[in-house]
Parts: sequence; C-alpha cells; structure tokens
Amino acid sequence: MPDIRAAAAALALALIVAACGSSSDDTATTGGSAATTAASEATTTTAKAASTTVAAASSSTTAAGGATTTAAARVFPETPGTIALADSSLGKILVDGEGNALYLFLPDKQGESTCYDKCEAAWPVTGEADGVGAGLDASLLGTTTRTDGSVQATYNQWPLYYFVNDKAPGDVNGQTLNDAWYVLDAKGDGIGTG
Repeated sequence: MPDIRAAAAALALALIVAACGSSSDDTATTGGSAATTAASEATTTTAKAASTTVAAASSSTTAAGGATTTAAARVFPETPGTIALADSSLGKILVDGEGNALYLFLPDKQGESTCYDKCEAAWPVTGEADGVGAGLDASLLGTTTRTDGSVQATYNQWPLYYFVNDKAPGDVNGQTLNDAWYVLDAKGDGIGTG
C-alpha cells in the first residue's frame, strides 16, 4: 500500500508541474477526479515561522515534456533577503540570499501573478525582498499583491518564484519547464526566452 501511495503522490506532483504552463484550453486531463484528489492530498503548502515548506511523498516520475519530477520536502525562506547575482550552469542568474534560483513565469507577462493553487504548490512565491546586491538595478526591484493579499517580489515587473525540485542552492531544475519557466539575468530578462 505505501508503494501505491508514493506512486500516486509522484503522479500528482507530475500533473501539478505539467499543469503549470498549460492554458486552460490545452490542459490534458489525466485520471479525472482521482488525480485531482491525489494531487490535493499529496501536496500541501504550509507557512511556518519564516519559511514555506512544500511537502509530498519522496518519489520520482517523468512529467509531460520529458521533465523528471522528484517530489520531496523543500524549505524556502518566506522572504528572500537580498536578491543577488550568482554563477550557475546558465551564467549569472538572480538568486535569493541563500543562493536559491529565482524564476519568472511567462504567462505573468510582467504583471500580476497568474500562478495559484496547484501551480503555486510546485512554484512557491518569493516574498518581498530586502534589496538587491552588486550588479543589479535597485529600480527594477518591486512587489505585486497576490489575490490573498500577500506580497510577492518582482524584478523587472516579473513576479518571482522558487521551484520545489531545486534541491540545493545553485540548482536550476525548473529552467524551460513547459516552455514557461525561466531563471532571470541581471536585466530581469528570462535566460533562454528569445
């Protein structure tokens, strides 16, 4: 029975990640309400003492588009501290004060966040930042207010997110996922978007 639960949790997270980046017109339905129920039971977001924990069963699966998705607990800071530039396999990218990669979501179109519910479970939001480090333009740092009233950091008007499958500072596992998620450069442009 535990193997079935782990497989269901992995499938649920794969469906969540696959859904982030699909419009409502092209989202495939897999498993109907059972998958929806498994997704809501497998992935929960809990704010706790200055950190956000996204928890799911520890397992891995292949998501739509061939991306391997591993579901496991990941803790991100509630507020990112100072946004900085760091070296990565993709060049210099925006990171939080702990070195975690920050992402933009193309459907946001440099405006208000469009990532909620299941999407937000896989892509936790980045809270309001304290400032920017060397090589970044402080005038590009801002915020947007989410529908629940919380504040999300923006850079070059892009709402900023973490990715639950980035297991350590410097990881960029969400890069190009569903052709919608990209890390940002110092100008606030998505690396590899065009």
